[in-house]
This record gives sequence, structure tokens and C-alpha cells, in this order.
Amino acid sequence: MASKPGCFTDWPWKHLGGFKYATLAPWVGGSMYNLLGEKGENDKRDIFYIMIMPFLLWRVLHNQLWITISRHQTAKTRIVDKSIEFDQVDRESNWDDQILLNGIAFYIFNMTMERASHLPFWRTDGIVITILLHIGPVEFLYYWLHRALHHHYLYSRYHSHHHSSVATEPISSVTHPFAELLSYFLLFAIPMMTTVFSGTASMVSLFGYITYIDLMNNMGHCNFEFIPNTLFSFFPPLKYLMYTPSYHSLHHTQFRTNYSLFMPIYDYIYGTMDKSTDTLHEDSLMRQEELPDVIHLTHLTMPDSIYHLRLGLASYASKPHTPKWCIWLMWPVTCWSMIMTCLCGRTFTTGSNTFKKLNLQSWAIPRYSIQYLHEWERDQINKLIEDAILEAEARGTKVLSLGLLNQARGRIEW
Repeated sequence: MASKPGCFTDWPWKHLGGFKYATLAPWVGGSMYNLLGEKGENDKRDIFYIMIMPFLLWRVLHNQLWITISRHQTAKTRIVDKSIEFDQVDRESNWDDQILLNGIAFYIFNMTMERASHLPFWRTDGIVITILLHIGPVEFLYYWLHRALHHHYLYSRYHSHHHSSVATEPISSVTHPFAELLSYFLLFAIPMMTTVFSGTASMVSLFGYITYIDLMNNMGHCNFEFIPNTLFSFFPPLKYLMYTPSYHSLHHTQFRTNYSLFMPIYDYIYGTMDKSTDTLHEDSLMRQEELPDVIHLTHLTMPDSIYHLRLGLASYASKPHTPKWCIWLMWPVTCWSMIMTCLCGRTFTTGSNTFKKLNLQSWAIPRYSIQYLHEWERDQINKLIEDAILEAEARGTKVLSLGLLNQARGRIEW
């Protein structure tokens, strides 16, 4: 929440809770009818209308993949060395609201604008127009909008909500009050609406542009550096056209520098690029994995416990004993994870926290509770525990605690 919440801070469906997804139901039903209903000889199914819902699901999956990768990586090394607090997790739990807004807008424009229906799959001219309009008007206008949002009046009422997250996660990128995110949505609509009105829009230009925005947003807020220096050495102008996670992290720690959206060119032009940008980028790439002082060695419990890990879904992890019907829909992922952990699983880091000067990590043995009850699994589980203990000792860990069935009779004695 912003320090002094302004008008239209709350999302319209805030009080609906989980029922907010029902706002899409009429259109989803219509798209299913469009797909399955009987058609005459002269009727043509609107593929764009049908593909809106699958695209929204793709956006959810794309964001969740970034969340999982980021949490796995930042448990070992991170740009901003700060733990994620519970209030940040709660504040960012509505990250999918902007996906709902995107879906509603797509459905409305598709139904009310003839040129926004029956779009072709590909049009080269529309893609080129989208790229040029993003590099020009979108990046330029965003830069000045962002600087305006750092004026004390707008900052205290809107943008401070986003900057409450100093150590960012991928979903921090879309954690904004409704009015602020609506202004971004209108800004990003410039290339899309231009191609629609000019008759050059296609499914690739619209869906691809939003996927690009998601990709760059998530990358900029993931809090671990992976963009190599060789990329900029090979093509030096790229530093004006693509930011890095360390580049944007400076904006969250320094506040008055690195305002650009995805292309730092306007920070260079207007002199707002942080002087430590290049140094931080190099240091972040060279940073070694943090050595833990304390390790808690635990294991998976039930097959769906993968969703309760910090790497999984925060909404499920916060209420692990509350039944959720959608978990049943994810059984293919659950089965796949069980097979992978049995075939090639090894101990992995599930989370990291800092308590004063102590670095605490949680490691998980890739075995489920029921496997501990099987005599024929004992040797392999013992080997996994032993390897984890030896690895912790090699890293100089001072304390290692065994959780749950790792302490069972017949396990490692040391």
C-alpha cells in the first residue's frame, strides 16, 4: 500500500477474492461456443477470440516460471542481499490482477471493434510498426511518466507501493495500484491500437508484444544477474537497447537513477544513468554463491508438496493444509515432478534467510515421506543425506539440523 493512497488505488475486484476470475466467465463461455458451436458455410471462427484465454494462461505460466527460477537462484546468490519479508509476499499476491485486466480489455476490443476480430496469425508490417513505436513513443513517454511518478505527490500516493519492494522478485514488476497500472496499460496500448486501427495487427504482434513486456519486466526484477558482459562487448549499441537485472535493481535502491523502461537510451540522453551501473553488473556476475552458516535439511512430504515450497506457489505455501480444487487440475505437473525427482533428483536449496549476520538455508532431499517407509529405499536416502552433510561440511557450515524423517531410526549416524 502506498504511504498516502490516492484515488483508484484498489482494484475493482479487490473484495471478490478468488471469485475475481469469474469476471472472465462470460467471454470464456462465448469463446468456447465460438469454437464448438455449429457454423454455417459462410461463418468463420474468430481464432483470435478463441486464443485470448489460452494466452492469459500462458502469461500466468510464464510469470510463475520466472518466480520459481528467481527464488531458486536468489537462495544462492542475489544482487540486493536482502531477504523477502512476509508483508512483501502479501503485498504482491495480487500480481495476476493485471492479467485479468489484459483479458477483459482484449475481449471488449475484440467484440466492439471490427478490426480487432478475425486477426491473421502474422503480418510483418504490423510487427515492424510495433517495434518502432515501442522504441520511440512508448519508451520515451514511459521515461517521463516514471520521473513524474517520483514527484513526492504522485510517489506518496501511488509509486511508493511498488518501491516498498527493495529486494525485488519478478512479480514486483506488476505490483502497482490500479490507477498507476492503468496508465502503463494505456501506454503499452499505443503500438497495439495503432496496428489495429491501421489494419496491420496480427496475433503475433499483439500476443508477442505483451509476452516481450512480461519477459523484460520479470528479468529486470528477478534480483540475480545472468546477462554476460560479452553480449555488450560483441554488440556495444545493445547497452542502449536492453537493460539488465542489476541495472534496474539500482533504481530500487537509489530511487533517483535508471528510470528507463527496458531501453536505457533515455537515461543516457537525460543524464540519469547511475554511475555504478557497469560496476554493479560486473560484480553481480562475479559474485560467488553465499556460504550458509546454518542448514536445515528436510524433505518433500506429499506429491503436491512441491507447490508448498518457496519455489512454488505462495498462495498454496501459506495455507498448505487448506484443500484447493485447482491442485487436482495440475496432476500432470505433479506426476512429472515425481518422476524427475526419482530419476535424477538431488538435494536442492529451497530457501535462504538472513538473521543478523547468519546466513540460513533450507535444503530438501528429493524424496517423499512414503518412500522413507520402504526398506529398499533406505540405502539411497541414506546416501542422499550423507552427500548433503558432506557438502555442507565442505562449505564450512557450522550447524546442520535434520528435519522430519531424516531423523528416523536407521538414518545416518554422525
